[in-house]
Amino acid sequence: MLHKQTVTLIHCKIYMGVVTNASAAPLTLKAEDVTAVPVGVNGVITPLTLTEEGKLLWQENYLSIEKEVLGFSIEGKKIIFKAVEENNGGGICCGGNTGVTVRRRSFIFELVSEDSMRIWSQKIQEYIDSLETKHQLHAKEVAKSLDILRYDGVVCVSGDGILVEVVNGLLEREDWDSAIKMPLGVVPAGTGNGMAKSLLDAVGQSCTASNATLAIIRGHKQSLDVATISQGQNRFFSVLMLAWGLIADIDIESEKYRWMGSARIDYYAIQRIFRLRRYNGCIKFVAAPGYETYGEPANLEGEINGEVKSNFVQHKGYSGPALHIKDFNRKIEGPFLSVWLHNVPWGGEDALAAPDARLSDGYLDLVVIKDCPKLTLLSLMTEINKGGHVRSPHVLYFKVKAFVLEPGTQLDDPAKEGIIDVDGEVLARGKGTYKSHHKPLMTYDKIHIKVDQGLATVFSPSSI
Repeated sequence: MLHKQTVTLIHCKIYMGVVTNASAAPLTLKAEDVTAVPVGVNGVITPLTLTEEGKLLWQENYLSIEKEVLGFSIEGKKIIFKAVEENNGGGICCGGNTGVTVRRRSFIFELVSEDSMRIWSQKIQEYIDSLETKHQLHAKEVAKSLDILRYDGVVCVSGDGILVEVVNGLLEREDWDSAIKMPLGVVPAGTGNGMAKSLLDAVGQSCTASNATLAIIRGHKQSLDVATISQGQNRFFSVLMLAWGLIADIDIESEKYRWMGSARIDYYAIQRIFRLRRYNGCIKFVAAPGYETYGEPANLEGEINGEVKSNFVQHKGYSGPALHIKDFNRKIEGPFLSVWLHNVPWGGEDALAAPDARLSDGYLDLVVIKDCPKLTLLSLMTEINKGGHVRSPHVLYFKVKAFVLEPGTQLDDPAKEGIIDVDGEVLARGKGTYKSHHKPLMTYDKIHIKVDQGLATVFSPSSI
């Protein structure tokens, strides 16, 4: 069932990489040499060129990245482009134009070296970056200024980051209460795709662009919880997860290996586990019904007894739900290896972080690891792809309605602190962490989180 007006698409930054064969023949390339690199096509070595206009040229053929490419992936030394092309017979009908059909097709190129693959993935990524969203938070700006009366939905062709930006943009509008009701769609085209995976997996479908697109076309909708993260006058709206400790360190610090593709997570996880960090700190929470015995009673003496208010004078959008200190009656003291808070089941296509999470149950799923032997932890991390980690005796897994994080220093090196990761972005960065030109949204200090049940709406494969 098609929508009566228009759905606006916001493209993403697609970051892809490669795991290459170390025995491949060496080839030294400069970045400018990407315009003529030898590749294998159907067993034949031929030059492949990427023009300034974004066209891939080889033999007698060309492919327009902007008009025809849906996305690309890496398998070994192969770079695979998923594309659509016009077709005289059969295929997919485009809108109301019955004279034009398209068909899906894959184009596979095999590069000859790690150097050439790394340069190509970087160049293609940079070109795709330039198509729609021009810079970080551009999608947020688009959502804040969008004339919502002209559209029936917003579709993010992306990983999870663009969806998060759109949600934050809608909730920072003066008309946030009506804007956030606009249905949001996600077509997986990034490295994470946790939201698309959660939606499609709930009905037994694989996480593919075609399944996600069909779900949007059918027009089924469902509610989505939104968590408000606040610190003083600052706020951020999250729909996926918050991490502090091991998971955040792996997710954020592995960025320097992004050219490796999804393998960067496994590669860096091994490094982090064998050089394990423990963090001082404390978490306080409002437990969901049935989980009231988790943690210990919280001593609220010295706390301000009343409502936690954020004075959003400069903001005209949604200020988030009220938080009452007296409600935070349970706590867990550090040190911690990892604290992971999830709104949806899947953190990525291969990470079933919170198997009991539901998109609109009004709760956040909390995964806490206080201590664990390194080899056991390594084994535990391999269980995340199917959710088995939550059954470990080293893991606390339960649901909360609201949450307070009081992050501290590293146990073994008090001169260093940590990273707070929200929806794949750095929310706060403590002293002694990696350097970045991006300014974090909040300081490395106490933050409050509360969830609004069903605040947003998403296109879904069925009326889940």
